[in-house]
Amino acid sequence: MSESFFSPCPRGLEPTLAEELATLGAASIAPTHGGVGFSGDWRVCYRANLESRLATRVMWRLAEGRYQSEEDIYRLAYGVTWAKWFTVDDTIRIHVTAKQSPLRSLEFITLRIKDAVCDHFRTVTGKRPSVDTANPAIRIHAFLTRDRVTLYLDTSGEPLYKRGFKPAAVEAPLKENLAAGILRLSGWQPGEALLDPMCGSGTFLIEAAQIALDIAPGLGRGFAFERFRHLDRAAWASIRHAAEARRQPPRQLKIYGSDIVGEQVRRARVNLQSAGLGDCVVLDRADFLKLEPPAESGVLVTNPPYGVRIGEAEELAALYPQFGDALKQRWSGWRCYFLTADPALPKLIGLKASKRTPLFNGALECRLFEYRMVAGSMRRKPAGGE
Repeated sequence: MSESFFSPCPRGLEPTLAEELATLGAASIAPTHGGVGFSGDWRVCYRANLESRLATRVMWRLAEGRYQSEEDIYRLAYGVTWAKWFTVDDTIRIHVTAKQSPLRSLEFITLRIKDAVCDHFRTVTGKRPSVDTANPAIRIHAFLTRDRVTLYLDTSGEPLYKRGFKPAAVEAPLKENLAAGILRLSGWQPGEALLDPMCGSGTFLIEAAQIALDIAPGLGRGFAFERFRHLDRAAWASIRHAAEARRQPPRQLKIYGSDIVGEQVRRARVNLQSAGLGDCVVLDRADFLKLEPPAESGVLVTNPPYGVRIGEAEELAALYPQFGDALKQRWSGWRCYFLTADPALPKLIGLKASKRTPLFNGALECRLFEYRMVAGSMRRKPAGGE
């Protein structure tokens, strides 16, 4: 039986996620702002959770209706057969998002949906589930437009960009699914050289190594749907087993990372080892401006630092033209990609971008700039000429 699902993703990656979901068996694929709607049976849902590198979640659409007041939303939520899908012992959390809704308080809507779910359970079982906002077993999402509300059950649990291994130190500035999406946009293929010369915590390197070894990104973690009462255990076991069987053993890959900051190289190494990929990637401490290419051609992809503290902007303004000079002098034959929220980079790097792709890193609007370094064809432009 076909069900309806919705997968949010980093904004700008919706068409790329739509292509990926098609390869996982999804049908009725409909990209929209912030994600992709699709249909499929539960096997498609299980595969999307396990194998999608780009989705943030997979949400199962349970109910939709018109509303004028909070009580309309309560009635819709009360009518859903929640007790069929999970038990009263599962903790819950309600997430509400809205676009152009006339209702003023999302907190009150959240409360009314929670009341509806609890009242449903009390009617059916005589008991009510507990709320856990920090680590719930079950996440229920409501999305409101001007006059319609849609209710979803989250099949993923923790966001899918949390791949299941413990990263070193602070949270990476680049989410894993955005990094994987950028690799897809670059056209990089396993076997082709890949370098991140400002690798930070190693997110691009880990994603690329998992792609090269055909490691499903969800193999190291669990999912909310595994708690659902109607879980098809045999189907899920076969999907997981097939992904395990495809996984290639670690080996040395043509994937290279470096950073001028030694601590960043250490963090990247810890993260690669945590992901079981420590022997797959060549890591060095190096200054990008002096770095020699590890191959005659390949893909350079990086998320360079941009100024947030006083004085940094001036330092970067001096650095960007040197990036352009380094690319021109040493990186012919390479496709080079810079993700940045700094509007000064394309002006000061002094090279003509062959492509600019708008992407969002969380709420931060960025651009992915592509520079195809063809020998003899890249002419240095004066600063400020983009």
